[in-house]
Amino acid sequence: MTLSAVFMALMLGTAPVHSAGLQQPVAAAAATTALDPGEFVWQPEMATAGAVEIVVSVPLQIAYVYRGGTLIGVSTVSTGRPGHDTPRGRFEILQKRREHYSNLYNNAPMPFMQRLTWGGIALHAGQIPGRPASHGCVRLPLEFARHLFGVTAMGGSVHIIDGSPSAQTALALVRGEQLAATEQPAGPVLAGGTQ
Repeated sequence: MTLSAVFMALMLGTAPVHSAGLQQPVAAAAATTALDPGEFVWQPEMATAGAVEIVVSVPLQIAYVYRGGTLIGVSTVSTGRPGHDTPRGRFEILQKRREHYSNLYNNAPMPFMQRLTWGGIALHAGQIPGRPASHGCVRLPLEFARHLFGVTAMGGSVHIIDGSPSAQTALALVRGEQLAATEQPAGPVLAGGTQ
């Protein structure tokens, strides 16, 4: 997905792209390439009220964040590497901790942890190398994880999918809403059912 597509989806011509390696955000108007690992767009002012829903596309290694059905953020992610697959389906946020350490993997730090399963799967800040590299969790850039932690609530919905939808179609897709023929994504959408 190109940055221009992300920003068109956000309906912003000047949305900043944030990167862990930059002192200043990159202006969207100047951006013409895909989001690099660790980059994200965060525009919470696009919708100030409503439930927050997150859609994570494993093939795209992208997370879309919606509030009240309006896209407010897009981020690169890192999901589970081979042998440590990230489960697919619909999950609720079961627990939130700003500071958390893994019980399973050598006390590894998991900042801004939002638990999705009692078996150890969570959203949290971590390295984003541009490919699946986690032990099954969904890693997020640190600043994006901080922003996301601030807007989510216990019981909030997180959809992890095998599909590659656009930001415009992802939420409708996981909700089972009818898409126009021109909005149909390619490939499978959900696998593994609901949890």
